[in-house]
Amino acid sequence: MNILFCCKDTPAEPWLQGLAAALPGARLSVWAPGAPAADYAVVWAPPQQFLDEQTGLKALFNIGAGVDALLRLRLPPQARVVRLDDAGMAVQMAEYVCHAVIRHFRELDALEAGMRAGEWAYRKPRQRQDFPVGVMGLGVLGARVARALAQFEFPVNGWSRTPKALDGIRSFSGADGLPDFLAASRVLVNLLPLTPDTENILNRDTLARLQPGGYLINVARGAHLVEDDLLALLASGHLAGATLDVFRTEPLPAGHPFWTHPRITLTPHASARTLRDESIAQIAGKIGALERGEAIAGVVDPGRGY
Repeated sequence: MNILFCCKDTPAEPWLQGLAAALPGARLSVWAPGAPAADYAVVWAPPQQFLDEQTGLKALFNIGAGVDALLRLRLPPQARVVRLDDAGMAVQMAEYVCHAVIRHFRELDALEAGMRAGEWAYRKPRQRQDFPVGVMGLGVLGARVARALAQFEFPVNGWSRTPKALDGIRSFSGADGLPDFLAASRVLVNLLPLTPDTENILNRDTLARLQPGGYLINVARGAHLVEDDLLALLASGHLAGATLDVFRTEPLPAGHPFWTHPRITLTPHASARTLRDESIAQIAGKIGALERGEAIAGVVDPGRGY
């Protein structure tokens, strides 16, 4: 069994060592043009040349949560694209989103600014029921985030493409359910996969449907957000602020208005990072299952984009 590693900006040696320990007998190597044909590949942002050469792949294991960039390439027709189910990312995402929601709800930015200005001043406590949180996307990450927010006793709404039931979460689904979901939410958390249907979904129309004083947290993909629409709604006062971890161009270009906007909090695509050991164990387990002819979780439907 031959496995190729082709992951942009990712040190290969620790992955190769871990995969070798988990899959004794497998031949592992870093892809270079002209490499021998492989059975499986571990990838992140591979070039088209890699896919054009490796036409016999049985499966490609994507080491990030999103597969949108991979699906834009021409893939070997028989190769399955397999995404990580979690690999330690769900708890990180729950930490990040809960921190962002609580920071906004408790007005910690304003409290810290007052202290830096030498002011010892309190702010009137706000009520959780006035800050319902809407989570867009109820996959592995979204479901974990929604449950974590509910533990802090925020009202939590969830929206997904198809109906889903989560204890303690008010669920909405489909295009028909989106307007009611947005109107029921004051804080909006985006965890949708990026597909042709969801690109630009965070726009003037959808964000304006949030309750007055709305707040946006985008931890999915930068292409979900129409940036000028966010800036306009912040200027109008309909939105109180935003926390953004992902951007249309990464790194965020110098001079971009997000850098200096007083009501936008920025982080460098750091909300949830792939944990190598957990990912290796998952990939090795799935390769073993495929070799035995067994079904595996995480196979992407190219038609849906996730």
